[in-house]
Amino acid sequence: MSDHVTGADTPIAAGTALARVAAGRRVLIIVENLPCPFDRRVMQEARTLTGAGYAVSIISPKAPGYEKSFEQIDGIDIFRHSLPREADGGMGYVLEYTWALAMEFWLSLRIAFGRGFDVLHACNPPDTIFLIGAFFKLFGKKFIFDHHDINPELYEAKFGKRGWGRRLLVALERLSFMTADLVISTNESYRRIAVGRGAKNPADVFVVRSGPDLGRIKPGPPDPVLKRGRRYLVGYVGVMGRQEGLDLLLRSVCLIVHDLKRTDIQFGLVGGGTELAGLREMARDLGIAEYVTFTGRAPDAELLAMLNTADICVNPDRANEMNDRSTMNKVMEYMALGKPLVQFDLTEGRVSAGDASWYARPNDVEDLARKIVALLDDEPARVRMGAVGRERIEHVLSWQHEAPRLLAAYDHLVGERQ
Repeated sequence: MSDHVTGADTPIAAGTALARVAAGRRVLIIVENLPCPFDRRVMQEARTLTGAGYAVSIISPKAPGYEKSFEQIDGIDIFRHSLPREADGGMGYVLEYTWALAMEFWLSLRIAFGRGFDVLHACNPPDTIFLIGAFFKLFGKKFIFDHHDINPELYEAKFGKRGWGRRLLVALERLSFMTADLVISTNESYRRIAVGRGAKNPADVFVVRSGPDLGRIKPGPPDPVLKRGRRYLVGYVGVMGRQEGLDLLLRSVCLIVHDLKRTDIQFGLVGGGTELAGLREMARDLGIAEYVTFTGRAPDAELLAMLNTADICVNPDRANEMNDRSTMNKVMEYMALGKPLVQFDLTEGRVSAGDASWYARPNDVEDLARKIVALLDDEPARVRMGAVGRERIEHVLSWQHEAPRLLAAYDHLVGERQ
């Protein structure tokens, strides 16, 4: 049960008792990419640490539905700051990250003189939080770099070029690794980057995957209304950004509707991002708007309703270096709900899904379309694949299996738990 505390004077008072109990075991997590508690990985980490006796504070941005400057949830102090409008383009990112860094530093000083912290746990993107970590290391604090995204490759995926922008991001990434006392990687591909490009000691790099929490991601009854009167629903959940390949998915939908003459399939796309308006316009231009439901950013209940109603799910992440090395949360959430999926054949996508997925040729919209239709028409395969995925999550990939890895990383950094 969540314990919410708000008010201008409550952050310090609310954290004082817990800080005394957990002296020497206080953690400040900084995340700029998503607000908390919306960022599920960060909240899972925070709850795990709190349950192990750490006093945890979080700094994150504000966003619609998360406008409070301070909130306490499950004993975790969450401080939020404003941001400029969502970044799109080089100068937009510079403005956002500069403002965010200033606000994060200000709030970290407030926390340092309030509840306090012994470990600063930075979640990228961006790879600039090491500047705050380096400052606090002067005062004996430890710095963890929680490597969520490989930003040089993300830059290429977003802007389709290398040049000075990529070189700058490689330099910032290297400085983040250099500053870090410990690195948390989300998969083995990222661990290889930390050890190789980042020159980290392998003993100081721990893999902690973003496994779904089976207490939150639960199979439930379908909502037939979401199918809009059609026989099948294909589900998607994730960010509506350039690198997610949603333009490829819409072109596949166009082929399914207009070339394969399948008008019995609805596509439910859950998520927000800089490309959402453009994707809606693209669906209209392709003559498929009535077959595609865009919900925008949605609460858990709406997200789960869409996925639980889906007959299959789709991961259209385009094949590039970024996506090939990255583990996608949506893939494991599909599997946790027992949903088979279709995706392009990428290294970490195959590592996660295994036989729970069919794999289309990379960036081949026609092959993606045909595999979506073929899987919908093969009910025995759907049932078998859904069971394989659910079992893999339960026994290998859920957060319940990853939490001990996180605590082992902290043991390595701060000493054995008492």
